[in-house]
Amino acid sequence: MARIRYGARTEAEIAATRAAGTKLPDIWSTGVVALWETDPDAVAAVLPPPLKPTARPLVRATISTVDLPGYPLGAGSVAVAAVHNGTEGWYPLVMPMTHERALTGGREVFGEPKKLGEVTVERDGLVVRAALARHGIAFVEVRGAVGGTLPLPEPEYRTDFYFKFLPAVDGSGFDADPVLVHCRRHEKVRRLERVTGDVVLRESMYDPVADLPVHTLVGITLGEKTTDQSGTVAERVDGRALLPYIHQRYDDPMQTLDGPPEGSVR
Repeated sequence: MARIRYGARTEAEIAATRAAGTKLPDIWSTGVVALWETDPDAVAAVLPPPLKPTARPLVRATISTVDLPGYPLGAGSVAVAAVHNGTEGWYPLVMPMTHERALTGGREVFGEPKKLGEVTVERDGLVVRAALARHGIAFVEVRGAVGGTLPLPEPEYRTDFYFKFLPAVDGSGFDADPVLVHCRRHEKVRRLERVTGDVVLRESMYDPVADLPVHTLVGITLGEKTTDQSGTVAERVDGRALLPYIHQRYDDPMQTLDGPPEGSVR
């Protein structure tokens, strides 16, 4: 009988898959990073407990492309500065990706708030434009001109915070208490340039980052970097405290109640 592809894999095949995942080469992305100060009350309002604001109300937009052979990828993030039990890091509110493959691992393993979207990074001479778009709206756009090369930073670690959860089958909350994940990213940069420009935030009911206005633009850079990451569960959190923030993850929070019609095949 021919092999049934939905059938169970052998222990050797599972081990080989895991081993392949640990031998990936460095994958370099080209991207724009914009950093600005916003309204401290707005940052405090979007942070689910136990995350708390840092002393400085910062927002970080990252817009990158990766020229994978036969599989070009766009990836982005809009995150606010946060702290948990003395560890400072970033809490992403939205992470647009251009391919489904880039969504699944991050969402299911780490709890990243990834969604399908459009990611653009363009350079024409010294002119740079980068944007994150969904539903036809470029809700973040960074525009500017390259103003010179910056010294390369030393490799560094950065922490992102995610909440990993499953909505309850009966629509009452969560199947189990959610977990707060610390995702530690190790970044290496091989090129970095200063960009003089501005950040435009456009109104979107699906991605309302316009609620985090640019009060003071800290800086914009264009660079090439590679990143690897690992995650740990920091703690289990009270589902009742997280539930008021669940709409951050979905375009329509009611979709957490979606299911097959009565009497349909499951």
